[in-house]
Amino acid sequence: MKRKIAVLCMVAFAAVAVFGEAGIGITGTVEWDTLEIKAEVSLDLASVGIRLPSGRSQGEALVHSGYLRLIQQGIRDLQVDSSSTIGDLIGRGDLNLHDTETYAVRAHSVPPALSPDLRNICAAYTISIDSITSSLLRHSRPLEITRTLNPVSAPVYTGIIIIATEPLPIYSMRSSALAVPCLFPKIWDTEMNLIFERNMLDTDRTAMVRYATGRSIFQDNPSGLSPEITALVGDRPMRIFARGVFGINPTDIIIDHNDSLQIISSAENRRLLSQGRVAIILDDSVLRKEL
Repeated sequence: MKRKIAVLCMVAFAAVAVFGEAGIGITGTVEWDTLEIKAEVSLDLASVGIRLPSGRSQGEALVHSGYLRLIQQGIRDLQVDSSSTIGDLIGRGDLNLHDTETYAVRAHSVPPALSPDLRNICAAYTISIDSITSSLLRHSRPLEITRTLNPVSAPVYTGIIIIATEPLPIYSMRSSALAVPCLFPKIWDTEMNLIFERNMLDTDRTAMVRYATGRSIFQDNPSGLSPEITALVGDRPMRIFARGVFGINPTDIIIDHNDSLQIISSAENRRLLSQGRVAIILDDSVLRKEL
Protein backbone atom coordinates (compact mmCIF):
# COMPACT_ATOMS: atom_id res chain seq x y z
CA MET A 1 0.00 0.00 0.00
CA LYS A 2 2.81 2.42 0.88
CA ARG A 3 4.46 1.70 -2.47
CA LYS A 4 1.17 2.52 -4.21
CA ILE A 5 0.85 5.81 -2.34
CA ALA A 6 4.43 6.67 -3.20
CA VAL A 7 3.67 6.25 -6.89
CA LEU A 8 0.49 8.32 -6.52
CA CYS A 9 2.62 10.99 -4.88
CA MET A 10 4.92 11.21 -7.89
CA VAL A 11 2.00 11.46 -10.31
CA ALA A 12 0.03 13.93 -8.19
CA PHE A 13 2.97 16.24 -7.67
CA ALA A 14 3.83 16.27 -11.35
CA ALA A 15 0.27 17.02 -12.46
CA VAL A 16 -1.17 19.38 -9.85
CA ALA A 17 -1.09 23.12 -9.70
CA VAL A 18 0.39 24.49 -6.50
CA PHE A 19 -1.97 26.29 -4.13
CA GLY A 20 -1.04 28.66 -1.32
CA GLU A 21 2.36 27.87 0.13
CA ALA A 22 4.95 26.63 -2.33
CA GLY A 23 5.31 22.91 -2.90
CA ILE A 24 1.94 21.67 -1.60
CA GLY A 25 -0.69 20.46 -4.06
CA ILE A 26 -3.83 18.37 -4.22
CA THR A 27 -5.45 16.14 -6.82
CA GLY A 28 -8.54 14.00 -6.55
CA THR A 29 -12.05 13.19 -7.69
CA VAL A 30 -15.63 13.33 -6.50
CA GLU A 31 -16.94 9.83 -7.22
CA TRP A 32 -20.73 9.76 -7.21
CA ASP A 33 -21.01 6.04 -7.95
CA THR A 34 -19.17 5.19 -4.73
CA LEU A 35 -20.27 8.34 -2.86
CA GLU A 36 -16.70 9.26 -1.99
CA ILE A 37 -14.36 12.20 -2.36
CA LYS A 38 -10.84 10.89 -2.90
CA ALA A 39 -7.83 13.19 -2.62
CA GLU A 40 -4.04 12.92 -2.68
CA VAL A 41 -1.93 15.69 -1.18
CA SER A 42 1.77 16.01 -2.03
CA LEU A 43 4.60 18.09 -0.57
CA ASP A 44 7.93 18.95 -2.22
CA LEU A 45 10.27 18.62 0.76
CA ALA A 46 13.06 20.74 -0.71
CA SER A 47 10.69 23.64 -1.42
CA VAL A 48 9.97 24.04 2.30
CA GLY A 49 13.54 23.34 3.44
CA ILE A 50 12.84 19.93 4.99
CA ARG A 51 15.64 17.37 5.12
CA LEU A 52 15.27 13.68 5.84
CA PRO A 53 15.20 11.82 8.10
CA SER A 54 14.95 14.43 10.84
CA GLY A 55 12.29 16.49 9.07
CA ARG A 56 9.87 13.68 8.21
CA SER A 57 7.46 14.37 11.07
CA GLN A 58 7.35 18.03 10.11
CA GLY A 59 6.68 17.07 6.49
CA GLU A 60 3.80 14.80 7.49
CA ALA A 61 2.29 17.56 9.60
CA LEU A 62 2.51 19.99 6.65
CA VAL A 63 0.83 17.46 4.37
CA HIS A 64 -2.08 17.04 6.76
CA SER A 65 -2.53 20.78 7.34
CA GLY A 66 -2.29 21.30 3.58
CA TYR A 67 -5.01 18.71 3.03
CA LEU A 68 -7.36 20.40 5.51
CA ARG A 69 -6.89 23.70 3.68
CA LEU A 70 -6.89 22.52 0.08
CA ILE A 71 -9.85 20.13 0.32
CA GLN A 72 -12.18 22.95 1.38
CA GLN A 73 -12.89 24.14 -2.15
CA GLY A 74 -13.73 20.62 -3.30
CA ILE A 75 -16.22 20.26 -0.46
CA ARG A 76 -17.74 23.69 -1.12
CA ASP A 77 -18.25 22.78 -4.79
CA LEU A 78 -20.28 19.66 -3.95
CA GLN A 79 -23.75 19.92 -5.54
CA VAL A 80 -26.46 19.67 -2.86
CA ASP A 81 -29.54 20.09 -5.07
CA SER A 82 -30.42 21.64 -8.40
CA SER A 83 -29.77 25.20 -7.21
CA SER A 84 -27.26 24.97 -4.36
CA THR A 85 -23.76 23.80 -3.55
CA ILE A 86 -22.23 23.40 -0.09
CA GLY A 87 -20.64 26.80 -0.70
CA ASP A 88 -24.07 28.32 -1.33
CA LEU A 89 -25.33 26.91 1.98
CA ILE A 90 -22.36 28.52 3.74
CA GLY A 91 -23.09 31.81 2.02
CA ARG A 92 -26.70 31.70 3.23
CA GLY A 93 -25.71 30.79 6.77
CA ASP A 94 -27.20 27.28 6.64
CA LEU A 95 -23.69 25.87 7.20
CA ASN A 96 -20.44 27.34 8.43
CA LEU A 97 -16.78 26.74 7.70
CA HIS A 98 -16.46 24.60 10.80
CA ASP A 99 -18.88 22.11 9.21
CA THR A 100 -16.68 21.67 6.13
CA GLU A 101 -13.63 21.25 8.35
CA THR A 102 -15.50 18.53 10.24
CA TYR A 103 -16.21 16.69 6.98
CA ALA A 104 -12.51 16.87 6.12
CA VAL A 105 -11.29 15.73 9.54
CA ARG A 106 -13.54 12.65 9.45
CA ALA A 107 -11.88 11.38 6.27
CA HIS A 108 -10.27 7.96 6.18
CA SER A 109 -6.58 8.44 5.48
CA VAL A 110 -3.64 6.33 4.36
CA PRO A 111 -0.42 7.19 6.26
CA PRO A 112 1.96 9.51 4.37
CA ALA A 113 4.64 7.85 2.25
CA LEU A 114 7.83 9.08 0.62
CA SER A 115 8.25 8.99 -3.14
CA PRO A 116 10.91 6.59 -4.47
CA ASP A 117 13.35 9.50 -5.05
CA LEU A 118 12.70 10.79 -1.48
CA ARG A 119 11.89 14.27 -2.78
CA ASN A 120 8.16 14.29 -2.04
CA ILE A 121 5.83 13.08 0.67
CA CYS A 122 2.23 12.20 -0.13
CA ALA A 123 -0.93 11.08 1.69
CA ALA A 124 -4.33 9.88 0.50
CA TYR A 125 -7.72 10.76 2.01
CA THR A 126 -11.26 9.49 1.43
CA ILE A 127 -14.33 11.47 2.55
CA SER A 128 -17.68 9.68 2.71
CA ILE A 129 -20.34 11.70 0.89
CA ASP A 130 -22.93 9.79 2.93
CA SER A 131 -21.63 11.49 6.07
CA ILE A 132 -22.16 14.89 4.45
CA THR A 133 -25.66 13.94 3.30
CA SER A 134 -26.75 12.72 6.73
CA SER A 135 -25.64 15.99 8.35
CA LEU A 136 -27.91 17.95 5.99
CA LEU A 137 -31.07 15.92 6.71
CA ARG A 138 -32.72 18.09 9.34
CA HIS A 139 -36.30 16.74 9.46
CA SER A 140 -37.40 14.64 12.44
CA ARG A 141 -40.33 12.95 10.68
CA PRO A 142 -40.59 12.21 6.96
CA LEU A 143 -43.30 13.81 4.87
CA GLU A 144 -45.87 11.44 3.46
CA ILE A 145 -45.19 10.25 -0.09
CA THR A 146 -47.65 11.64 -2.63
CA ARG A 147 -50.76 9.47 -3.15
CA THR A 148 -53.28 9.34 -5.96
CA LEU A 149 -57.07 9.54 -5.72
CA ASN A 150 -57.32 7.00 -8.55
CA PRO A 151 -54.82 4.22 -7.82
CA VAL A 152 -53.94 1.73 -10.52
CA SER A 153 -53.13 -1.93 -10.20
CA ALA A 154 -49.37 -2.28 -9.78
CA PRO A 155 -46.99 -5.13 -8.96
CA VAL A 156 -45.11 -4.96 -5.68
CA TYR A 157 -41.51 -4.08 -6.52
CA THR A 158 -38.35 -4.45 -4.47
CA GLY A 159 -36.75 -1.23 -5.71
CA ILE A 160 -36.73 1.39 -8.45
CA ILE A 161 -34.19 1.88 -11.22
CA ILE A 162 -34.38 5.10 -13.27
CA ILE A 163 -32.31 5.06 -16.45
CA ALA A 164 -31.04 8.49 -17.49
CA THR A 165 -27.89 7.78 -19.48
CA GLU A 166 -28.79 9.81 -22.58
CA PRO A 167 -29.28 13.59 -23.03
CA LEU A 168 -32.83 14.42 -21.95
CA PRO A 169 -35.17 17.35 -22.67
CA ILE A 170 -34.86 20.17 -20.14
CA TYR A 171 -38.28 21.11 -18.83
CA SER A 172 -39.66 24.33 -20.36
CA MET A 173 -36.56 24.76 -22.55
CA ARG A 174 -35.81 23.84 -26.16
CA SER A 175 -32.63 22.02 -25.32
CA SER A 176 -31.41 18.83 -23.74
CA ALA A 177 -28.73 17.83 -21.23
CA LEU A 178 -27.31 14.87 -19.42
CA ALA A 179 -28.70 14.43 -15.94
CA VAL A 180 -26.05 15.14 -13.30
CA PRO A 181 -25.78 13.89 -9.70
CA CYS A 182 -26.35 15.76 -6.46
CA LEU A 183 -27.02 14.92 -2.81
CA PHE A 184 -30.77 15.53 -2.97
CA PRO A 185 -32.29 15.05 -6.44
CA LYS A 186 -36.04 15.49 -6.79
CA ILE A 187 -38.22 13.18 -8.87
CA TRP A 188 -41.13 14.67 -10.83
CA ASP A 189 -43.61 13.16 -13.26
CA THR A 190 -44.49 14.46 -16.72
CA GLU A 191 -47.44 16.38 -15.27
CA MET A 192 -44.91 18.06 -12.92
CA ASN A 193 -46.24 16.45 -9.77
CA LEU A 194 -43.49 16.17 -7.17
CA ILE A 195 -43.03 12.47 -6.46
CA PHE A 196 -39.95 12.44 -4.20
CA GLU A 197 -37.85 14.99 -2.34
CA ARG A 198 -35.45 14.92 0.60
CA ASN A 199 -38.01 15.48 3.36
CA MET A 200 -39.84 12.30 2.32
CA LEU A 201 -36.80 10.17 3.21
CA ASP A 202 -36.91 8.12 6.41
CA THR A 203 -34.78 9.79 9.05
CA ASP A 204 -32.58 6.71 9.53
CA ARG A 205 -31.51 6.76 5.87
CA THR A 206 -28.44 8.60 4.61
CA ALA A 207 -29.02 8.80 0.85
CA MET A 208 -32.09 9.49 -1.27
CA VAL A 209 -30.71 7.63 -4.25
CA ARG A 210 -27.61 5.79 -5.39
CA TYR A 211 -25.94 6.53 -8.69
CA ALA A 212 -24.46 3.94 -11.02
CA THR A 213 -23.29 3.46 -14.60
CA GLY A 214 -25.10 1.61 -17.36
CA ARG A 215 -22.77 -1.35 -16.87
CA SER A 216 -24.35 -2.04 -13.49
CA ILE A 217 -27.69 -3.01 -15.09
CA PHE A 218 -26.25 -5.00 -18.01
CA GLN A 219 -24.34 -7.69 -16.16
CA ASP A 220 -23.89 -11.26 -17.37
CA ASN A 221 -26.33 -12.88 -14.96
CA PRO A 222 -30.09 -13.65 -14.90
CA SER A 223 -31.09 -10.30 -13.36
CA GLY A 224 -28.59 -8.26 -15.35
CA LEU A 225 -27.78 -6.32 -12.18
CA SER A 226 -24.49 -5.86 -10.37
CA PRO A 227 -24.29 -7.13 -6.76
CA GLU A 228 -24.19 -3.52 -5.51
CA ILE A 229 -27.40 -2.58 -7.34
CA THR A 230 -29.13 -5.81 -6.33
CA ALA A 231 -28.32 -5.09 -2.68
CA LEU A 232 -30.12 -1.75 -3.05
CA VAL A 233 -33.13 -2.51 -5.28
CA GLY A 234 -33.58 -6.27 -4.81
CA ASP A 235 -34.31 -8.85 -7.48
CA ARG A 236 -37.64 -7.45 -8.73
CA PRO A 237 -37.03 -3.75 -9.32
CA MET A 238 -39.18 -1.45 -11.41
CA ARG A 239 -37.21 -0.17 -14.39
CA ILE A 240 -38.08 3.32 -15.65
CA PHE A 241 -36.66 5.41 -18.48
CA ALA A 242 -36.39 9.08 -17.50
CA ARG A 243 -38.35 11.47 -19.72
CA GLY A 244 -36.59 14.73 -18.91
CA VAL A 245 -34.61 16.79 -16.42
CA PHE A 246 -35.50 19.84 -14.38
CA GLY A 247 -33.75 22.47 -12.30
CA ILE A 248 -31.17 25.25 -12.54
CA ASN A 249 -28.70 22.37 -12.84
CA PRO A 250 -30.17 19.23 -14.47
CA THR A 251 -30.17 17.15 -11.29
CA ASP A 252 -33.91 16.52 -10.97
CA ILE A 253 -35.41 13.63 -12.91
CA ILE A 254 -38.77 13.62 -14.71
CA ILE A 255 -40.49 10.24 -15.18
CA ASP A 256 -43.63 9.36 -17.12
CA HIS A 257 -46.90 9.99 -15.27
CA ASN A 258 -47.99 6.38 -15.79
CA ASP A 259 -44.77 5.17 -14.20
CA SER A 260 -45.32 7.47 -11.23
CA LEU A 261 -48.81 5.99 -10.75
CA GLN A 262 -47.26 2.53 -10.52
CA ILE A 263 -45.15 3.79 -7.63
CA ILE A 264 -47.62 5.87 -5.65
CA SER A 265 -50.63 3.56 -6.01
CA SER A 266 -49.50 1.15 -3.31
CA ALA A 267 -48.05 1.58 0.15
CA GLU A 268 -45.36 -1.01 -0.58
CA ASN A 269 -44.09 0.86 -3.62
CA ARG A 270 -44.29 4.27 -1.93
CA ARG A 271 -42.16 2.81 0.84
CA LEU A 272 -39.39 2.17 -1.70
CA LEU A 273 -38.98 5.94 -2.02
CA SER A 274 -38.98 6.67 1.70
CA GLN A 275 -36.42 3.90 2.20
CA GLY A 276 -34.16 5.28 -0.52
CA ARG A 277 -34.33 2.09 -2.59
CA VAL A 278 -33.77 4.06 -5.78
CA ALA A 279 -30.90 3.75 -8.25
CA ILE A 280 -30.39 6.40 -10.93
CA ILE A 281 -28.29 5.24 -13.86
CA LEU A 282 -26.23 8.08 -15.37
CA ASP A 283 -23.67 8.53 -18.11
CA ASP A 284 -20.14 7.66 -17.00
CA SER A 285 -18.91 11.17 -17.79
CA VAL A 286 -20.95 12.84 -15.02
CA LEU A 287 -20.18 10.38 -12.24
CA ARG A 288 -16.57 11.47 -11.74
CA LYS A 289 -15.52 15.09 -11.25
CA GLU A 290 -11.97 16.33 -10.77
CA LEU A 291 -11.28 18.38 -7.67
